[in-house]
Amino acid sequence: MMNESLAVLEPYCENEMRLLKKISKSIFLRFNEPLTKADYDDFFSIANMTLWQAYNSYDPDMGIDFDVFLRVCLKKKFSTEIRNRHRTKRIVNQMSISLDSTNEKGEECSLLDFIPSDFDTFEEVMKEQENQPYQNKVQQYLSRLSIQQVNILNLLIDGYKPNKIRQILELSSSEYADNIQIMRSYENIRILF
Repeated sequence: MMNESLAVLEPYCENEMRLLKKISKSIFLRFNEPLTKADYDDFFSIANMTLWQAYNSYDPDMGIDFDVFLRVCLKKKFSTEIRNRHRTKRIVNQMSISLDSTNEKGEECSLLDFIPSDFDTFEEVMKEQENQPYQNKVQQYLSRLSIQQVNILNLLIDGYKPNKIRQILELSSSEYADNIQIMRSYENIRILF
């Protein structure tokens, strides 16, 4: 019984998966995306995983052939991958700053005004703490927070307002509120006292 059900995969797996590669390449060409050799390798890896996922979720009672089902699954996976890659590029482009930039008031600035600093206010405050036991408590408190929560804390210490923090960290109102609630929870705060 198992051999009969696996027979559906044979045409895609024989000859070093030539049929799966051919189907994948024809789908790539329809996206009109410039793909490198590394991209083809990435997408072929996705195709291999999708073949197995399609096999596991395929039901002959659906009324469509496995080949059609597999092609639809591959198109969806590839489309999602390309969308995610473009989304990553947009995020990187949002962080880009022109050499001719001006600040929020429209005044000309030097490029150094826009380069993110590695200066960490909270870390500097911790270095200046003379009371060693309190410093240890603060470090314990920080170790309980997520990276996102520490980023929120640093921005709060730097004097940013909640709306600006949400914008900088790309958080929704509910995500920000949830993080603040965790940061202020008794379970975390009790360490400081």
